Amino acid sequence: MTDDPKVDSARKPPLVLGIAGGSGSGKSTIARSILAALPKGSGVLLEQDHYYRSQSHLPVEERERTNYDHPDALELDLLCTHLDELRAGREITRPTYDFQTHDRSKVGLPIAPANVIVVEGILVLADPRLRSRFEVKLFVDTDSDIRLMRRIRRDLEHRGRTFMQVRKQYYESVRPMHVAFVEPSKRSADIIIPEGGQNQVALDFLLSFVLSRAS
Repeated sequence: MTDDPKVDSARKPPLVLGIAGGSGSGKSTIARSILAALPKGSGVLLEQDHYYRSQSHLPVEERERTNYDHPDALELDLLCTHLDELRAGREITRPTYDFQTHDRSKVGLPIAPANVIVVEGILVLADPRLRSRFEVKLFVDTDSDIRLMRRIRRDLEHRGRTFMQVRKQYYESVRPMHVAFVEPSKRSADIIIPEGGQNQVALDFLLSFVLSRAS
């Protein structure tokens, strides 16, 4: 993790973890497991998905055609700034993205600093600025057929998509962007976790490490 002059030297720096992997790999399961294992208020989560750029200036039809799996769809500068603010002990207001309207909500979410900061998203290890801010870089490596089934279920049940929309997006952007950006970022990981949240041995080792550092 890089030095930052804004960080108070008298304050114990937080442990910052970056969790990447393909869509549906189990990143969120691992992130939630880490936070659940910590004492209340000791950990916070920054989800890359909430940092999609505002598209209020575009009609709905154009928003639906956006390639959401390309780095350009994300406001990563803002994510880096928010991460630096939390590391410095300052509260942020995280944007909230509405996946049914394909736009940011007008109401953000206040997030207070904590001893452990988890940053999760498919592209968080693909960006060198974010990588330099992580003390531990993890990649969740799950078979493509399992990831696809999980994504279909999520998008149908929680994001208001139809099966045809999910299928079209997968072949036009999700799979090509995984090959171009997500899979290559695995080489930057310190730890690779096979089979996502189903790998209990890897998860137990990770939680033991986080708890030892967060105390």
